Amino acid sequence: MARPHPRPIAPGGRTVFGAPVGILMLETRFPRIPGDIGHAGTWPFPVLYQVVRGASPARVVEQGGRGLLPDFIAAGQALVATGADAITTSCGFLVLFQAELQAALGVPVATSALLQIPWVQAMLPPGRRVGVLTASRAALTPAHLAAAGAPADTPVGGLEGGTALYPVLVRQETPDLDPAAAAAEVVAAGHALAAAHPDLGAIVLECTNLPPYAAALRAALGLPVFDIVSLVIWLRLGVQPGRFPALAGPHGG
Repeated sequence: MARPHPRPIAPGGRTVFGAPVGILMLETRFPRIPGDIGHAGTWPFPVLYQVVRGASPARVVEQGGRGLLPDFIAAGQALVATGADAITTSCGFLVLFQAELQAALGVPVATSALLQIPWVQAMLPPGRRVGVLTASRAALTPAHLAAAGAPADTPVGGLEGGTALYPVLVRQETPDLDPAAAAAEVVAAGHALAAAHPDLGAIVLECTNLPPYAAALRAALGLPVFDIVSLVIWLRLGVQPGRFPALAGPHGG
């Protein structure tokens, strides 16, 4: 007599299922428009959010996140316990915490879009290199680049001289954002970076608030643009690969 086929068992041990990526959020009050890491509609899959209280943009960008590492570890552990299979963050400057969060959380961690610099460089034609656009060129130190595995001489352009983004995103002087003005600032900063470094072959956007303007930047410069969205989609495909139907025919599964 044939044995009955065992019924599949659904494993438990978590609170939330089906949201593979957890995002550690700074405590902010500016608007999160589509494309921004903090707008849930940016993602073609469910994500989990955890706000790290007291982690203001100014404290993370301008002060290097001093004193905040234990809070980020605790928040990351909460996301993993809830159901996240991988962790990212809402500020590229948190690349300084990459090694510590990797060690503490027990799941893949991608703190910053800057981690893509070595990968993108490996794809470029000879004589071309990766440039970075960041919220603050002055605040992006060699330590940040080293933590991302990027060359110390990576060309960097900043947005701290503008009026549409830096005062809103970092200083939080107003809760209002003008997306058209912001896009113009990003494109202008990209043109300035490309003019100063004619050997640019691609751009990586450090700031997780800049992906809404990536298409405009790509159109203006004619260069590939990588950002936190490209990183997180790649990360998600690693922890939750796509499923494909078995091939039909004699060579199929």
